[in-house]
Amino acid sequence: MSKPADQQPSDMQVDSSVAEEKPAIRFSINVLELMREAQMQHGLRQSDYTRYRRYCSARLRRLYKSLKFLHGRGKYNRRNITESTVTDVRFLHVVFYMAERAWSHAMEKKTAGTNAKQRIYMLGRFRKAVKWASLFSQLCSVKGDSRTSLEAEAYASYMKGALFFEQDKNIDAAMINFKNTRAIYEELGKYGSIENQLLCRQRIDEVEPMIDFCSHKLGGSYLQAHELLDTANDLLKAKMEAVLSETRSQQAASMTEFKWLGRTFPITNAKTRVSILKAQQLERDLSAAATESVAADKKLAIFDKIFSAYHDARSCIRNDLASAGNAEDIKDDLNGLDKAVSAVLGLRTIERNQLLVSIGKSKFTKHRDEKNERTTKPEELVRLYDLLIQVCLFSVTSSF
Repeated sequence: MSKPADQQPSDMQVDSSVAEEKPAIRFSINVLELMREAQMQHGLRQSDYTRYRRYCSARLRRLYKSLKFLHGRGKYNRRNITESTVTDVRFLHVVFYMAERAWSHAMEKKTAGTNAKQRIYMLGRFRKAVKWASLFSQLCSVKGDSRTSLEAEAYASYMKGALFFEQDKNIDAAMINFKNTRAIYEELGKYGSIENQLLCRQRIDEVEPMIDFCSHKLGGSYLQAHELLDTANDLLKAKMEAVLSETRSQQAASMTEFKWLGRTFPITNAKTRVSILKAQQLERDLSAAATESVAADKKLAIFDKIFSAYHDARSCIRNDLASAGNAEDIKDDLNGLDKAVSAVLGLRTIERNQLLVSIGKSKFTKHRDEKNERTTKPEELVRLYDLLIQVCLFSVTSSF
């Protein structure tokens, strides 16, 4: 008689463990497209911020009603939106439109012309927009997918930059936030549909004049702000890399071959495709850096990432070779692909060593009293040339 009672708790434990293992739902919102469409269709094409603010209020009422997330009758009872509250993507829309309504109200007061009292009220609306935008970014980082989280981060950075810009006190912080916004949209603009790329480009064009104005006002402190920006961008690298990894995985599905010196090699391993795609994207970034005034240390950092990506690809190829067994056709294709990737890796190594030689030569010609920077000794320059010759000879002997 006691056995069923003993078994019942174990069944409940199994049910609860299954419930705990249920994966969390990640919502997806194209934030920039949602914002642009709402703004252009409801007043901002004519710079009518009042009309757009009224649309945001009406949109919020519809969202509250559809979600049954009401605030009481008669007496207003505040209901906060937290991570546990967000069980539907419409809750994220609520927070987004709250930020948009506060921002449009601030812009409405700004365009109408403000005295001292109205300016205080306008800045209060900007602070509220920053509050809601920051909450939107926080919720999207937990409840949204990687691209949604990154777009929300750009949205919140823009709002913060706008507040600092209007306060006209902390211009360094305004520039940091505007440059964070630009950096995110530059990365997002490399992928996706043509429409998405155009939207990102338009957003960058909107931010650029603000960055120029901030740099003009900063004057001598511009370099300090740029150093702060580098520190701030480190916080976004993980999110950017997550979005780029997802995009590479999607693009890898259509990549079936690798071409080198007129020969074509099939690629069947998805991890190999992603690694090669990553290396090719970095090579494009390196080509763009060659036409711009990019510091040599940053170019060397890109080379290191290229080497890492190609080494990852070769590691996947070697693993496939080990598991190919007696399939000679597959092994021939994999050996050819491995040699092709190795040849490209050798070419990039030569280019990197050429860059090291040019850096060494520039330091060799400097006088010690010009800068507090160590000059290159003659023997160090000779060693760099020896390394370059060795890599060239190895590439020639290992080519097929």
